[in-house]
Amino acid sequence: MRISSLFKAKMTTDDARVATDARLRFMPGASDRIRLIVLAIIIGLITGAGAALLKTIIGYIVSWVNPLTEGGHPIWIWMWLPVAGIVLTGIYQRYVIHDRISHGVDKLVNDLAERRYILSPKLIFAPIVASSLTLGFGGSAGSEGPIAYTGAAIGSNVGRICGVSPQTLYLLIGCGAGAGIAGIFKAPIGGALFALEVLGMSFTTVSVIALLAACITAAMTAYALSGFTIDIAWTNNVNFEPLILLWTVALGVFCGLYSVYYSVVMKYMRKFYESMKNPWKMNIVSGLVLALTIFLFPSLFSEGYDVIGKIINMDWYSPFAESRIHNFSLGDLELPLVLGGVLLAKCFACSASNSGGGVAGDFAPTLFAGAVAGLFFALVANSLFELQLPPQIFAYIGMAGVMSGVIRAPLMALFLTVEMCNGFNFFLPLVIVTLISFGIVMLVTRRKFYEAHIHLHHSHE
Repeated sequence: MRISSLFKAKMTTDDARVATDARLRFMPGASDRIRLIVLAIIIGLITGAGAALLKTIIGYIVSWVNPLTEGGHPIWIWMWLPVAGIVLTGIYQRYVIHDRISHGVDKLVNDLAERRYILSPKLIFAPIVASSLTLGFGGSAGSEGPIAYTGAAIGSNVGRICGVSPQTLYLLIGCGAGAGIAGIFKAPIGGALFALEVLGMSFTTVSVIALLAACITAAMTAYALSGFTIDIAWTNNVNFEPLILLWTVALGVFCGLYSVYYSVVMKYMRKFYESMKNPWKMNIVSGLVLALTIFLFPSLFSEGYDVIGKIINMDWYSPFAESRIHNFSLGDLELPLVLGGVLLAKCFACSASNSGGGVAGDFAPTLFAGAVAGLFFALVANSLFELQLPPQIFAYIGMAGVMSGVIRAPLMALFLTVEMCNGFNFFLPLVIVTLISFGIVMLVTRRKFYEAHIHLHHSHE
């Protein structure tokens, strides 16, 4: 059952009375439409600032940690950094906020399904602190899940303070969550599609305008506070060619098959970590798995935007030159081997960061894996079939392919990739690879990546 249908079915006369009373509490002289849009803009401003703050804190911690990972320090020092990050995040959740906030998007989907629209004020800051600890010390995941949960909490608490109706509160939570994604990726359309496609929220024309207002405001706020810079700058000089279009179909198939592997590993590793009743054991085991993957492939350290940037700007060797699976300089044969190892290990590193006590997101890892998958595919195809496919283009297109297949959200994957890298001239290949990858995954499993688990008693209310 869609969340929107569940919501409509549960609106009661009490809710309607609360909605009528609430109209007098905020901007009493304004229409409902103006009030909603103004609140959405306020939420976008706060959430965009939160996204910029989260990026700044992570960058600061990484800049402090990075010197410990360079030559001259014993390997055991920086091998324990990811373990320390997961353990510190676990301590913060258990003894400071007394709440487990991992898998924020999962929790948000269930909150909406359960009609829990009053989110705790501590969720405004707690995911930012926890995610900074996880990612700053090397967690191989993203910051989008925590900031989406923070944005939803901002929407909920702004709406609660202003005394809006439950239905408006529901919309403001969606605006806040979308603004979080828009702010962290600086991608307003991608943020709006997150609320519509991933959260499955139903919006009217007016509320879609409010959602876009929140997402645009958040993206522009984060962009301004970050010094008007983007996370992934792409200086692409390759023009669109029909040959690229043809091989994009094969890339879509490859991304779809890899997405199935990625999703299966994530699912079973999450069950493995959650089966551990002792939280200390869970934190240490997941931290060790994360440390091992980073030891083998240092490119898996933290979010990986710098690696993506290098790949799509034709620096294919330096991000992987420190891999431990070879003892000689990278060449034409060695690089695909290392890339294959990175692809196999990424889902283990991400699950260790997300499910073993860390707090991080699932989107950035799929973008990273997609860039590596596209590069791997192009290099292997060029070698086997004596082609001249541009690896940087296939890396760019692969980003959308893997995100579409893993998250099961092709529209969001498409527009997030385009907005992040400003690669509109390759829109058609992006459409092809996202749809093929998504289609292959849906043939294997019809389950959503984020799925609400609604308790049975709701059906009797």
